[in-house]
Amino acid sequence: MTTMTISIRLHVSLLLLGMLLMATTQVVSDTPLSGTVTLRSPHAFDALASRVEQAINKHQMGLVAQASASRGAAQRGVKIPGNLVLMVFRNDYAVRMLNASVAAGIEAPLRLYLTENSDGTSSLTYRLPSTVFAPYGNRDLDALAKELDAVFEAIGADATRP
Repeated sequence: MTTMTISIRLHVSLLLLGMLLMATTQVVSDTPLSGTVTLRSPHAFDALASRVEQAINKHQMGLVAQASASRGAAQRGVKIPGNLVLMVFRNDYAVRMLNASVAAGIEAPLRLYLTENSDGTSSLTYRLPSTVFAPYGNRDLDALAKELDAVFEAIGADATRP
């Protein structure tokens, strides 16, 4: 094998290795996904959590489940800023969603994410239901999602108003 052949093979190998590394590199970003709404609230974290639960009830939605890393950490004696995921839906919406698309069932319940800010206030973040359900390309599901957009906007407005 000539020096030229060895050099070419080495360069090709390095090029392929570089391409492989680039293909497997994950881009990390704090930029929210399209259709994400974040509302800053003047309320402390626990107050916002209570207000969101009241707004969920007011707008006749169901609190299906909740998860909180900060509560779990506190049980271990670790203090982290408050965060809480509230999973929200309602059975009549679920039936309509499934009639439109069984595959879309993985998206329910929809989530509201509460976070504690460093200044003592808190934020409420959610993805618009129309964004969540858009990839399914189903007209009936799109109509349902637009209805849910209005419900989630109302929950957010009620919960975060001063």
